[in-house]
Amino acid sequence: MPDKMVNESEELLDPIVEHPGYDETESLVGLWGHPLHAMSVAFPVALTFCAFGADLFYWWSGDAFWARAAIWAAGTGFLFGLIAGVTGTAELLLVPGIRIRAAAWTHFIIAVLLLSLLGTNWGYRLQGYEEAVLPYGILLSGFNVLVVMVTGWHGGKLVFDHRLGTSKGN
Repeated sequence: MPDKMVNESEELLDPIVEHPGYDETESLVGLWGHPLHAMSVAFPVALTFCAFGADLFYWWSGDAFWARAAIWAAGTGFLFGLIAGVTGTAELLLVPGIRIRAAAWTHFIIAVLLLSLLGTNWGYRLQGYEEAVLPYGILLSGFNVLVVMVTGWHGGKLVFDHRLGTSKGN
C-alpha cells in the first residue's frame, strides 16, 4: 500500500501534451499553403490499386496489355511513393508537434514498409512482366493493397483526428 494516496483532484499529466512544441502541427512542406505530403499520397495509393486491378484483368483475360499496365502502375506508384515519402519524412522531422507523437512514427514505419513493397513489386516485374504476374506478382500486388489501406487509414487518422500536417489557412 502506498504511503501517500493520490487525491482525486490531482490530475495525471501527459508529458507529451506538456511538451512546448505539441501544438505545432502545421505543415512546413507545402505549396501556396497546401501540404505537399497530403497532395502527393493520392498517386501511389491509386496506382497500387491499379496494379492489382491490372493483375486481376491479366489473370482473367491473359491479355499482355494488362501485364504491361501492371508494370507501369507498379513502377509509377513506387516513384510517386518516393515523392510522398520524401515530403512525409520532411514533415515528420521538421514539425515538432508531429515528431513528438508516437502515432506519426508508426505511420512512418508502415509507409516505409509499403514503399519497399512497392519497389519490390516493380523490380520483380522488370525481368519479364508477363511471367511475373502469376502467381507472385498478383499476390504481391494484393498484399500491397492491404498495406496501403492500413497506411492510408492510419495517415487519415493523423490528419483528421489530430490535425497533423495540415495548413491552418489564412
